[in-house]
Amino acid sequence: MPATSHKIRTKGSETLTEALQALKTNSTLATLDLAYNSIGDNGAQALGEALKTNSTLVILSLDYNSIGGNGAQALGEALKTNSTLATLNLGGNLIRANGAQALGDALKTNSVLATLNLTYNSIGYNGAQALGEALKTNSTLTTLNLQRNLIGDHGAQALGEALKTNSVLATLSLNYNSIGDNGAQALGEALKINSTLTTLNLQRNLIGDHGAQALGEALKTNSVLATLNLTQNWIGDHGAQALGKALKTNSALTTLDLQHNRFQYKGFLALSESFTTNSTLSILNLEHNLKGGVVVKALTEALKSKSTLTTLNLQNCLVSHNDVQALVEVIKITSTLTSLELQRNAIGENGIQALAKALKTNMTLTALNLAVNSIGDKGARALAKAFKNNPILTTLDFLHKAIGSNGSHVLDKAFKINSTLTTVNLAINSIGYKGAQALAEALKINSTLATLDLQNNSIGHKGAQALAKAIKTNSTLTTLDLWGNSIGVNGAQELSEALKTNLGLITLYLQNNSIGSNGAQALSQALKTNSALTTLDLWGNSIGDSGAQALSNALETNSTLTTLYLQRNSIGDRGAQALAQALKTNSTLTTLNVWDNTIGDNGAQALAEALQINLALAILNLAGNIIGDNGARALCEALKLNSTLVILELQNNLIGDNEAQALQQVSQATRCLRPDPLEATINKPVSFDRVPHLDKCLEAGARWLEEVYQI
Repeated sequence: MPATSHKIRTKGSETLTEALQALKTNSTLATLDLAYNSIGDNGAQALGEALKTNSTLVILSLDYNSIGGNGAQALGEALKTNSTLATLNLGGNLIRANGAQALGDALKTNSVLATLNLTYNSIGYNGAQALGEALKTNSTLTTLNLQRNLIGDHGAQALGEALKTNSVLATLSLNYNSIGDNGAQALGEALKINSTLTTLNLQRNLIGDHGAQALGEALKTNSVLATLNLTQNWIGDHGAQALGKALKTNSALTTLDLQHNRFQYKGFLALSESFTTNSTLSILNLEHNLKGGVVVKALTEALKSKSTLTTLNLQNCLVSHNDVQALVEVIKITSTLTSLELQRNAIGENGIQALAKALKTNMTLTALNLAVNSIGDKGARALAKAFKNNPILTTLDFLHKAIGSNGSHVLDKAFKINSTLTTVNLAINSIGYKGAQALAEALKINSTLATLDLQNNSIGHKGAQALAKAIKTNSTLTTLDLWGNSIGVNGAQELSEALKTNLGLITLYLQNNSIGSNGAQALSQALKTNSALTTLDLWGNSIGDSGAQALSNALETNSTLTTLYLQRNSIGDRGAQALAQALKTNSTLTTLNVWDNTIGDNGAQALAEALQINLALAILNLAGNIIGDNGARALCEALKLNSTLVILELQNNLIGDNEAQALQQVSQATRCLRPDPLEATINKPVSFDRVPHLDKCLEAGARWLEEVYQI
């Protein structure tokens, strides 16, 4: 009999029982997905017992389940005897060092597990050391993901020692782990000896020149590593020079990611020089490192003799129209380059015209990003001519003042003829309603475009009307972004009529369009019959309670919408109560965002009542409302019964300390810790992941915690 898979989600108290029953009775069950079910240690222990006798399961996903050290220990005991499980996903739990140690012990004897994902588990360097010891003898694990675990230099050193003798591990992910030069040096020493590791991810650590130099020395002799990610570290010119020297002789590395480091001219020139002899590198990311001029010319000269590069990222590198002239020579002769990222440069019309000429004959480039480059009408005209006959290009990005309305008129003619483009980004280009009308005419004929981004283009209701007419007959467009276009009530009504018959559009963004309650009511009528749309964004449209009530009526019958954004819409308790009523019967909506409205205790209590019944909602954002203790208390009680909600945001409400503590306790008992957890969002101004430039502070703090508390 063929193998089967089983995904169990949103089943409340039946979840674990169903899973255990399947493990005992289903003789073909190979995949079991229990992610986001809050099974906790008790559930993990029960599964561990079942795994001791099960002989069919190959993949088990337990991500985000509030599993701690005890649960991990139970699973570890099962792995000692289980003979079939090849993949175990435990990301986003809290197994800590003792849980990692238990799994490490199991790996010493287990002979089948090939993939282990322990992302976000706070295992610290003690946990990494335990896993390192296991890797010295384990002969089956090929993929290990330890992202975001605070392992630090000590943890990296332990893993480095393991890699010296391990002969099977192929992929190791250590991003976001506060690894500095000492850790990188240890890994570099291991790479000199190791003969199996093909992918090493060290993104967002604290590696500087010394660490990069150590890795460079390793690359001179290593003959297996194919992918090295050093994004967002602290590598300067000396580190880049060391890597460049290594690339001259290295014959294995195919992907090198160095975006957002600190090297400039000398480092870049060293890297460029290496391409004249390197014959394997195919993907190079140098975003936010270069300074234009001579360094770009040096790169292009080197690339003329290089025939393997497929992806080149020069975003935000001060590339000028003169530099593009040099790049054009590469594009004309390349037989491998498929993706070119040139956004946020200073290419201008002259540079674009030169690029367009090259595109007429280039037969390899499929993705071109020219966002934030002031292409102008002449540049748009030149590109349009190139696109008409180009049979390869599929993705085109003109974000932010790249073209104007005249440019969009020219492009629409090309879109009518072009049969390969699937994604076009024209956001923030002031194309106006005439530009939208021209594009709409193209959409009536075009049969390939799937994603069209027109946000902030002042198209107004006339532009929306034209696009709506096109959507009635177009069957390929799946995503339309009209954010910030002042389409108003009339525009919303026109789009609503189109949605009643359109069967292709899946995602519609209408943020900040002044559609009001009447516009929301029109869209709600479409939602009652539309069977394709899964995401609707109405952020900042002043739909009020009446608009929310209309949408709620639609949700009672709609069976496809999964995501609804209603932020900043002046929705109060009545609107929240209507939404709550819909949630009692709706079985598809998984995300509801009503941030920054005026929902108080009555609305929160109604939503809490719905959460006790609803079996689908996973994310609820109530931040920035006026919910007090009574509403918080009701939500707290609802969380005790609800088994599906993963994220509840309540920051910037009026909740007192006692109720906030009660909510935190419930979240810790019933929910897993996530990057944006309930306990991190109560009455706080922002969530950590949304604070700009905070990463370095968090990384430094993580290192301090490692040293002081030995975690």
